[in-house]
Amino acid sequence: MRLGIDLGGTKIEILALDDNGKELLRKRTSTPRNDYPATIDSIKQLVIDVENEVDQKGSVGIGTPGSLSPATGLLRNCNSTCLNGKPFKQDLEKALDREIRMTNDANCFALSEATDGAAAGEKIVFGVIVGTGCGAGVIVNGAVVDGPNAIGGEWGHNPLPWPQGNELNTTRCWCGKNGCIETFLSGTGFSADYLRVVGEELSSQEIAQAADAGSAYAQQVLARYEHRMARSLAHIINILDPNVIVLGGGMSNVTRLYENVPQLWREYVFSDTVLTKLVPPKHGDSSGVRGAAWLWND
Repeated sequence: MRLGIDLGGTKIEILALDDNGKELLRKRTSTPRNDYPATIDSIKQLVIDVENEVDQKGSVGIGTPGSLSPATGLLRNCNSTCLNGKPFKQDLEKALDREIRMTNDANCFALSEATDGAAAGEKIVFGVIVGTGCGAGVIVNGAVVDGPNAIGGEWGHNPLPWPQGNELNTTRCWCGKNGCIETFLSGTGFSADYLRVVGEELSSQEIAQAADAGSAYAQQVLARYEHRMARSLAHIINILDPNVIVLGGGMSNVTRLYENVPQLWREYVFSDTVLTKLVPPKHGDSSGVRGAAWLWND
């Protein structure tokens, strides 16, 4: 049995899978607010509860909102700031009395979709989460590519490629740089662009619905978003040449992206043909926790 854990800012979810990827049990609890010891205890209790209910012990994989620093072994870059600078892996292994495997949530999403999801069996998979933030993971031959700096797939904190007009000076990213892909392609960035143009604050879903309903302003903002995504993904295709790119997060529900973006990226891909596929996720919001379980898939 494989146990996958998705550690989020508001909830902790655990999923038990059998050897064939069949879901055995799923539980969730609220994430303790700004309380590191209570977070460790909550995860431990979820594991105990699931193993007691299923009556077997499992391997444990966990997806986190940040990554382990290769220099210190401590968590970094977590939006749940109480985790930053903590020996999270060591503390959780001690609490559970076993080895665990962990990586960031975007890697878990990509691994899930590459294992038994929308990109199952493909050699090179790029999994993108475009939600509140903008992250990504790289999977090659079924394995996560973390890299020596543990930043494999950190696509959202690169500058928007082939910038047009004043794009690079539009928004300052939380990382301290201007013009990061995340500031344009996250759902938050999409809403901010609409606010700049229209002066009205709408969610990304509401903007997409307004575009479908014929709003000229919403269609203009969505078309600009598609072009920015096409340029950003073309940059990845030129470097990784993935077989499949899977979109996740709230913006992955905008269905017109899957037709329009591949048409637009042809102008920027350094090839006379583009065979890379852009697809929606098979497992949706469950991909993160499933991918954590699949970290034990040697």
